[in-house]
Amino acid sequence: MADITARFGWRHLRAAPTAHVRHHRRGRLVHDGPGLSFWFRALTAALSEVPIDDRELAMSFHARTSDFQDISVQATVTYRISEPATAAARLDFSVDPDTGVWRGAPLEQIATLLTETAQQHALDVLARTPLSAALADGVAQVRGRITDGLTAEPRLPATGIEVVAVRVVALRPEPEVERALRTPAREQIQQEADRATYERRAVAVERERAIAENELASKIELARREEQLVEQNGTNARRQAEESAAADAVRAEAEASRTVRLARAEAEAAREVGEARAGAQAAWLRVHADVDATTLHALAVTRLAENLPRIDSVTLSPDVLTGLLARLGGPGGPTGGTAARP
Repeated sequence: MADITARFGWRHLRAAPTAHVRHHRRGRLVHDGPGLSFWFRALTAALSEVPIDDRELAMSFHARTSDFQDISVQATVTYRISEPATAAARLDFSVDPDTGVWRGAPLEQIATLLTETAQQHALDVLARTPLSAALADGVAQVRGRITDGLTAEPRLPATGIEVVAVRVVALRPEPEVERALRTPAREQIQQEADRATYERRAVAVERERAIAENELASKIELARREEQLVEQNGTNARRQAEESAAADAVRAEAEASRTVRLARAEAEAAREVGEARAGAQAAWLRVHADVDATTLHALAVTRLAENLPRIDSVTLSPDVLTGLLARLGGPGGPTGGTAARP
């Protein structure tokens, strides 16, 4: 929208660079171009402002496919007015000289023209396409058909309008149909998920079985080695017992041999000692056989005295002393056989 300022009965217009302004005064074109700024009189001026920038027109409409299914089309058309003079001549782009506001609604007319043209071509292509194909490849087909239709539409160049681009955002069926169409895909996805779950469980079971088999194999191997260990321990114990028995036998044999040798040595020593004692006894007897009885008695008393215990004191009664003196004074006594006198 142009910026118009009033000063002392004059008006000053200042337009944006994206707006093409046409100023007629008394039927003659005075100013024509984008981004103009000039003074004018409101009573003699006829002003038109045509936007020349790219504009986006969003449209949404319903169509019917070949299998009688309702489908909504969401598209966007980018256009611009390439011929401002032509557009100003065909459409009402005149502005109020006091406010700079359009007197009519030219952009709405352009939007209606583009929407109806695009909708006509979209309906034409979707009416011969089934719903499944439209949802799969319909976006490209509808976009191409709308682009070709708008390019070939004669009213657009005649109005000074140029179509820059066409974009089809979405083709959507009714909510119930969309949910029904999603069901097979969801079921397939669920089946794939279930299959993945079953495969994962199968793999887990297989791994658990492998682990159990490994544990069982480990236990069997451990039991086998324990059996070998027990057998080896038995063999070692038996060998140790045999070695101990052999050592005991050798030790017993050596002990018996030593005992026999000791017995023989003791017997030999005893025999030699007996022979020595017998020789000494025989010699002693031979020596005493030549000695008289008095000497033998004296030797006997001496030996008896040697073997008697220690006597600290001796008490002799008269009877004992009389008898002893009688024996000493008798025949064979030390006094030569004279009787002792009282």
